[in-house]
Amino acid sequence: MARTDKLRLGAFMMIPGHHVASWRYEDSNASGVLDYGFYRQVAKTAERGKFDMVFLADGYAVHERFPLALEQTVQVRLEPLTLLSALAADTENIGLAATVSTTYNEPFHVARKFASLDYISGGRSAWNVVTSNTEDEARNFSSEKHLLHELRYERAEEFVDVVKQLWDSWEDDALVANKEEARFADRSKIHRVNHEGKWFSVQGPLNVARPPQGYPVIIQAGASEPGKELAARTAEVIFTAWQTLEEAQTFYSDVKSRLAKYGRRPADLKIMPGVFPIIGRTEEEAQEKKARFEELIPVEAGVALLSGLISFDLSPYPVDGPLPELPELAQINGGKSRFQLLKSLADREGLSIRKLYQHIAGARGHREILGTPESIADQLQEWFENGAADGFNIMPPYLPGGLEDFVDLVVPELQRRGLFRTEYEGNTLRDNLGLTRPINGYSFKPAENGATTG
Repeated sequence: MARTDKLRLGAFMMIPGHHVASWRYEDSNASGVLDYGFYRQVAKTAERGKFDMVFLADGYAVHERFPLALEQTVQVRLEPLTLLSALAADTENIGLAATVSTTYNEPFHVARKFASLDYISGGRSAWNVVTSNTEDEARNFSSEKHLLHELRYERAEEFVDVVKQLWDSWEDDALVANKEEARFADRSKIHRVNHEGKWFSVQGPLNVARPPQGYPVIIQAGASEPGKELAARTAEVIFTAWQTLEEAQTFYSDVKSRLAKYGRRPADLKIMPGVFPIIGRTEEEAQEKKARFEELIPVEAGVALLSGLISFDLSPYPVDGPLPELPELAQINGGKSRFQLLKSLADREGLSIRKLYQHIAGARGHREILGTPESIADQLQEWFENGAADGFNIMPPYLPGGLEDFVDLVVPELQRRGLFRTEYEGNTLRDNLGLTRPINGYSFKPAENGATTG
């Protein structure tokens, strides 16, 4: 049965591009990493292309394990919520998605910041929920070791639950601003959360009223078993990484099938795999761009990138040899799904360390698609129409040109095929993604069970 909905698009704003050597590419803006004007240009390009959202990844460390690689890769970035608050004033329709970790933050801070961004943007904010998984990050937060994988997800589940309770702590009509009666707020509609859990103790209520969207859109990226279960229970968008149609279809049907036990419908969750497009006006031009990027990767930077993605130090091994014997998946305390994906890719295609890092230096484990605008559209359409994706998180190899090519060449082709919008459907990110506004959980509770007593 043909789909009647439109595919969704996110623009992954990794400055100056998603390829590890993007800063060396002749057409990239390597000096724009900390330039707000450059981010504004990229966001407005994505909005011109009617993208659903711009998305910012984040982390809390400079990774110094490989000193030479540290010199050769971009290790600085602006703080996402600060940046997106500025972009909210310079854009009108596009969603603004920020990554914030549940491992090294507190629920009250995160709830307040995203509620504020939702007000500043008029209902366009989204939170990409992640768990931090490197020891470099742990050491920046008074720890020597990061939490075990299963504990990170346990903490994340409780974290998200508390944040949602805080967003609900003001009912939608709690603010009255009645000057004649001297009533700024209806006290009976403001609630303490009084949360006492394993990880957090939070009284509430939040000191920002309920966000315009009810909740900012919740994004999640994990593909491990705990990650899929967390997504099925809490996420509204999943950013995921798959190499083949069959893998993506399996993940898509698996996660969608888990929604019913949480009282959710398949349409309540949009699955958007990452894709790394290399676009040429001819196939030959696209292949030449790919070869050029591969030439620009310093060996140390490539090995360091791959080592970080699989949570295993490859620097002692011959770069033109195969992957060494790796630990079992259960022994990996980093990103389990990415480890499994890259190990399977190397085994399936017989790739050396060099060939593997060249293969993932742009897509970083996501799907690379290469070709003309028509070919790129064909590849996206295949996944969208065959139960593998509801949309895609576009990862331009370099900026600004990589995104401009997609907006100017691929988006019109998707629109001609009736696969993508020509105008925004609504004013909020939820409107444009086709997601419902969540009902306030306190609306059905007696006031004496939750109302604040001052």
